[in-house]
Amino acid sequence: MKTYLAATLGILIALSQISCTHSRTTAEKDRPNIILVMADDQGWGDAGYNGHPFVQTPAMDAMAKEGFVFDRFHAAAPVCSPTRASVLTGRHPIRTNVANYGHYLRPQEQTLAEILQSAGYKTGIFGKLHVGSAQPNTPCNPGGMGFDEWDIGLNFFDNDPYLSRNGTVEHYEGKGSVVLMDEALAFIERYKDGPDPLFAVIWFPSPHYPHAEVPDGPKLYEGKKHAGYFREITLLDEQLGRLRSELRQLGVAKNTILWYCSDNGGLLAESSGGRAKKGSIYEGGLRVPSIVEWPGQQLTGRSALPSSTNDLMPTLLSMAGVDARLRHPLDGIDISPSFDGSMVQRSKPMGFWHDFKDGDLTRSDQILKAIMEKQKAGVPRPHDPPRLLKDVNEFPDYPEEFSPGHAAWLDWPWKLHRIEGTTYELYNLESDPGEQTDLSDEEALQQHLEDMQQKLLNWQKSVVMSLNGEDYNSY
Repeated sequence: MKTYLAATLGILIALSQISCTHSRTTAEKDRPNIILVMADDQGWGDAGYNGHPFVQTPAMDAMAKEGFVFDRFHAAAPVCSPTRASVLTGRHPIRTNVANYGHYLRPQEQTLAEILQSAGYKTGIFGKLHVGSAQPNTPCNPGGMGFDEWDIGLNFFDNDPYLSRNGTVEHYEGKGSVVLMDEALAFIERYKDGPDPLFAVIWFPSPHYPHAEVPDGPKLYEGKKHAGYFREITLLDEQLGRLRSELRQLGVAKNTILWYCSDNGGLLAESSGGRAKKGSIYEGGLRVPSIVEWPGQQLTGRSALPSSTNDLMPTLLSMAGVDARLRHPLDGIDISPSFDGSMVQRSKPMGFWHDFKDGDLTRSDQILKAIMEKQKAGVPRPHDPPRLLKDVNEFPDYPEEFSPGHAAWLDWPWKLHRIEGTTYELYNLESDPGEQTDLSDEEALQQHLEDMQQKLLNWQKSVVMSLNGEDYNSY
């Protein structure tokens, strides 16, 4: 195990609190605001604009009609925390040590928020974090990830949630999805007229189980299977509509990039958009809704380009005109050329890998309530120091060939699966989007199969080396 010195950790914490204060150039002042909105467990087919037979999603439908839709957009992982890490880093989440739910993003990672903060953005995150701590004095809280302000839960939450506002836990009343939108809109209104563009991350806790949040008005979907799940999707949609409306009323919609997606496939295989559902790296566990709008640039259309949450960071930096010095190799690419149709094929295949190691259960309300009580009493808080320094300064030493779980290599239209390092399956997604016909034994495809196997193996080795800390040795 390799251990970073305490002094190094102290420097990282200090640096994470420094925001850039240089005078703004005209180009910097004109940079777009960026707002990322993410659902928790909404499948590709769980929206009206993708053909769901009854769920009501008028805001998503309008956004899809007026904005730009990615039809083959994938979460980087089939569960929540890893995908969130991919959004923040542009890297496959195992590289960042977020190999499953509940693990913390390493503070050595360079985040989108840090880059935008250094480029003059005012940054905030609201809602479900699930890649770090909610307490102060740790590089694993949102402040250490580049966010100036934050009001977050550690995991999913529901009605009357406990949330941490910049390290101080408060108990809120109301529907969690409404509460977090209240906080996000307050952030936007507070800084909309300031000298800096805004970067806001809004990560909903819905439609994750237990589905206790319900929209106001008549009880929807009575008698339908999984009615609670679909009610929470409609509640989330109402809040997305509220955000879009407020951006227009505040006069900032024109120069705001708003990007909506989900963190993994849905809970129902029949509407997941592919084989299986959440928890699987078959298409049903990865394919998710994705819509982006930028009214000032009249961004409209629809693309079948294969893409993923790894692509958000390089794409947004390109759209915002931010030329960043990236410290680590990315798995994502800039897909903004797809907006005008000049990119119709992906230049870089996509790798997926799940069940590398177990998840870490995080009971958000239970943990945050205990922290709040200790904060009020002025006594040492629970989970200190383990949660404050979790995943910070110890690195594993896995063999390069370590390959547990289920991995896949998507080089459109071919998708190769590698299960527990030994079993292979090959599908042509263009002719077989449901991944039903395994072609790995087809004689005519053996050379192609071997080439894909080698590329997947090389990629998995690179991921293990990143996890072992190799990417951090150069600085």
